[in-house]
Amino acid sequence: MEEKRSLEPAPSPQSSKRSKLDFEGESDSHAQTDSANATALGSRNVGSDHENAGGKPNKSKKNKDQNLKGRRRRDQASRDQWEARNSDTPKEPRLPKRECALMIGFCGSKYSGMQFQKAQPGLPEPRTIEGELFRALVAAGAVSKDNSEDPVKVGLARAARTDAGVHAVGNIVSLKMIMSVPGVDDLRARINSLLPPDIRLWGFQRVQRSFNARLLCDARKYTYFFPSYLLIPPKPCSHLDRVLREYATSQGCDIPWNDDPFWKAIDPTTSNPQEDMIRKRAWRATPAHVERLRTIVRKFEKTHNFHNFTVARDPRDKTNTRFMKKLQIAEPAVYGETEWIAVSLDGQSFMLHQLNSVKRKMVFALVMLCRTGTPTNVLDELFGLTTVHVPKMPALGLLLEHPVFTGYNTRIAKLTPSDPDYREPIDFEEYSEEMNTFKQRYIYDNMRNIEDRKGLFDGWIRSIDSYQGKDFLYLNPKGIIPPEAVVTKGERRQNPFRERKVFNLTSFADDDDEKVQAEEPTDEADEDAEESLTKKELEDAEG
Repeated sequence: MEEKRSLEPAPSPQSSKRSKLDFEGESDSHAQTDSANATALGSRNVGSDHENAGGKPNKSKKNKDQNLKGRRRRDQASRDQWEARNSDTPKEPRLPKRECALMIGFCGSKYSGMQFQKAQPGLPEPRTIEGELFRALVAAGAVSKDNSEDPVKVGLARAARTDAGVHAVGNIVSLKMIMSVPGVDDLRARINSLLPPDIRLWGFQRVQRSFNARLLCDARKYTYFFPSYLLIPPKPCSHLDRVLREYATSQGCDIPWNDDPFWKAIDPTTSNPQEDMIRKRAWRATPAHVERLRTIVRKFEKTHNFHNFTVARDPRDKTNTRFMKKLQIAEPAVYGETEWIAVSLDGQSFMLHQLNSVKRKMVFALVMLCRTGTPTNVLDELFGLTTVHVPKMPALGLLLEHPVFTGYNTRIAKLTPSDPDYREPIDFEEYSEEMNTFKQRYIYDNMRNIEDRKGLFDGWIRSIDSYQGKDFLYLNPKGIIPPEAVVTKGERRQNPFRERKVFNLTSFADDDDEKVQAEEPTDEADEDAEESLTKKELEDAEG
């Protein structure tokens, strides 16, 4: 039986290769055809471009536009493929990539935050933790050169997005990486040799393909450190002392800190900040202070509406309701001349761009309730729908200990090592000794050195005590929120408290020993602290 032959001539080798111009001409032809069709379609419509004669939305034009965009994308992909096939540049051999979790730690003082940031026109790329890590991975061969221009290509995600200057002794970054690089016997050591000394890779391990560090993170453990002298009551004759005294007297209440021995030992009207600072560093918290702190933090535990501890969130937004598992107060410890107190915060994750602010605001409430003797029932009101202004503690004291992946680890534990989906649980315990050494050298020592040189925490507490307005009237002996302290959206307050940018810093020049002042000129102040911070943090989160 005779074989049927095609009437079409066989393509020549030259005609089988389409040139780049062919694709471009085809794209232009498609565009012209679609444009003509769209014009013809529009001319047939009696009504507007978006409605047909029956008054119903016209989906035809939208579909045409979508088809045009899709065709252009396919044409661009075809051009890219043509360029790749005809490029003279030799391609790297393809090495297998695996979804991995990288356990890292860093001192954030010299960086513009955790998350990778693209350079703005005319400006250099901001220095970030992810930027440094990604460059080291590329240089070590753990990320191929084909993917070296964009971390999105390897699905990079982080468990916690720390703000500029904030430290983390433990954090997780997930991405698809090459786990076995030819010629590299110890990939971890190689990557660490390419990283700055204040960023460390503790280890990496393969995880399930569906793993995403941000989406699967159940909680994040933080620690906040502050000098115990912040618990000393407001200085008599300071503006905050006067405002709170006047309000308490008007309510027929006694002043809780009237008989505090620290200020009774001197004439507070004649002492200067330098003299006060010497006495503050020698001051030590009593067991009663520590027990008072522990009583207050227990009120934060369990499920509450934390809207007053976020940045400008709507009180009715359900994302403000979070579960705080446990807050702990460590015994005070003396380093150098100053006594420090550590607060551990372990709770359900907040929105990424709110994490650092929430912790700092919670510790503000803790410190201020303790130093003013305000009853803890005021926290019940702060968890309600009434909005007040709760400032942030200095960023210098905040440390991310590590993220928690309870759900992922629980799911892994149900599998046996012979199961193809089995992976090791995520656990920092294996690296605890290295992490503690790093924490002491790069984080604690830096924190204490800045406090000793700059008196940052003292400048912050004096900025609080110098405030003359009514924003802090919720710190009263009755533990209620008076109308004068309520913040109403859209209404301008008289003399609102202004947060200062210097207290967001965690790094200063080595030769900068000038003490932080309680006040600064208006043109250097953060005039709209809540609004400007909200905009910046939201932009960072979206970026």
